[in-house]
Amino acid sequence: MESILIEVPAAFKSAAVCFQQLLAFATAVCTHGASDAPMPFVDVERALATGAGEMLRALHEPVLASMVRDEPRLLIAGELHLRVLQAETTYDSLAGPVSVTRWLYRPARKPKAHTVDPVALRAGALKRTWLPATAEAMAFLVQQSPLREAEHTARQLHVLPYSDTSFHRVTRAMGEQWIKHRDAIEQVLIARVTIPDEATGLTVSLDRVATPMEEPRKRPRGRPRKGAPKRPVARVWRMAYCATVTLHDKDGKGLQTLRYGAMPGCDPDTEIITALQQDVLALRARRPDLTVGLLCDGAVEMWNLLEGRFTEDLLETSIRELVDLWHLLQKVGKAMRTRYTEAQTAKELRHWKLRLLNRSDAALALRDELRSWLDVPEDEPLGQGDALKEAVGFLSRQLAAGRLDYAAARRAGQPVGSGPVEATCKSLFNVRMKRSGARWKEECAQHVINLRATVLSHRWNAAMELLHAAVRADVRRAA
Repeated sequence: MESILIEVPAAFKSAAVCFQQLLAFATAVCTHGASDAPMPFVDVERALATGAGEMLRALHEPVLASMVRDEPRLLIAGELHLRVLQAETTYDSLAGPVSVTRWLYRPARKPKAHTVDPVALRAGALKRTWLPATAEAMAFLVQQSPLREAEHTARQLHVLPYSDTSFHRVTRAMGEQWIKHRDAIEQVLIARVTIPDEATGLTVSLDRVATPMEEPRKRPRGRPRKGAPKRPVARVWRMAYCATVTLHDKDGKGLQTLRYGAMPGCDPDTEIITALQQDVLALRARRPDLTVGLLCDGAVEMWNLLEGRFTEDLLETSIRELVDLWHLLQKVGKAMRTRYTEAQTAKELRHWKLRLLNRSDAALALRDELRSWLDVPEDEPLGQGDALKEAVGFLSRQLAAGRLDYAAARRAGQPVGSGPVEATCKSLFNVRMKRSGARWKEECAQHVINLRATVLSHRWNAAMELLHAAVRADVRRAA
C-alpha cells in the first residue's frame, strides 16, 4: 500500500499517535477484508468510532491549552482581574473529558469574590467545564427523552460518555441560562422568522393540559413504619398551559407555528401571554396586512387571559374571536345523543357542521333547536350536569360573545379549528411529560419545556447559537 508523509506540529503529538494507531487498525482491517474470511463489520464500526473519539479528545487538548492565559492581569468582560492560582481542570467534550492546566483569576477590586476560569469563559463552557456543543447535545437529548434513555442513546452513538446525573445537571444549567437570556434571544429569533409570502394572517391559540407533578405529602401521625420514606411525595395532576402563534394562508391552512409552554406553578400572564403578545406585535410590525384571530375552546380562563392582552387598540386592527369548531361539535354531539341514536347523531352533526361553515346565523338556529328540546321556559336559567342543558348554555354564552361566526371566518380566510395548539399539547407535554410513572418538579419541568418548545418551533439551532454567544465572555490582556 502506497504511503504519504504528513507533518504534524509538536503540540498535536498525542493526536498524531492516536491517528497512527487508528490507521494501523484500519490497515489490518483492509488486509482482513481482502481475504474471504467473515467480516464482523459491526465491531469494526465501533472500534473506528472509539478510535476517532480518542483522537478528538487528543485534538481538544492543544486547542484548549492555546486559550490558557499566563498574564498577571486580564480584562474579563471589561473588568480587571488578577492572576491567582494555577491548577489542572477537566473539560467535558463530545468525545469525553480533556485535562488542561490553566490559571484562575479573581476580580482586582473584589478580593473575596470567586475565581474565574478564562478558558471556560472564552469558550462559553457551562458550569465551568461543559463545553458548549457538548452541553447543547446533552440538553437536546433530554428534551426528547428521559435521562436514562438519553444516556443510552448517547452511548449507542459512541458520544457523550457521561452518566444520567450529568445529563440532568447540564440540562438544568442550560435551562437556567436560557431563562437568563431568553428575552434578548427571543427578540432576535422573532426578527429572524421568515414570513411566507402567501401568509395572510396569524392565529393565537391557548389551551391547558394535565401534567403529573411531584408534591410533598404529609407524613402520617405517629411513629413512621420501618423503611418509610423520609420525605414522602405524591404524584398529582396539575394544569399546564400551551399556546401557539400560527401563520396561515388565504384558505386558513397553517404555514408555520411557534409554540410556547408554561408549567402549572407559573403565572401564565407573565410567562406565556407576554411572549405571545410580543411575537404577534413583532410579526405585524413587519407585515401590517396580517389579519389576527383568537381561537380557543370555551374555557372562560383562556379567553380572559387572551382578551386582556390582545386588543384592537394595541394591534391596530380588528380581531376575530372564535371557539374551536370541533370543540363545539363535541358538546352538541353529547346533547344530541340524548335524543338520537349514534347513527342519527352523526348525520345531524354533519348537517350542522355544513350550516355552521356556510351561514352566519347557523349557531343561533342550532341553539334555538336544542333549546326547544328542553321543557323549561325561555327565560329560565339553565343548570349544570345535563348534556343538553350544558350545550344550550354553552351556545348562549358564546353567541353573546360573538365567537361562533364560522362562515365569516371562512370568507376572511381564517381557520376555524385549533389544531395547532391541540397538537402542541400532545407533542410538547403528552409525549415527553406523561411517560409511565413520570412526575416532575416545577423548575426542572419548565427548563425541559422551554428547550422542547424551541425545538418544536424549529428554532433550536438559531437559539443555541445566540445562547452560546451570550454566555461567552471577552478576555483580553491588560496593559
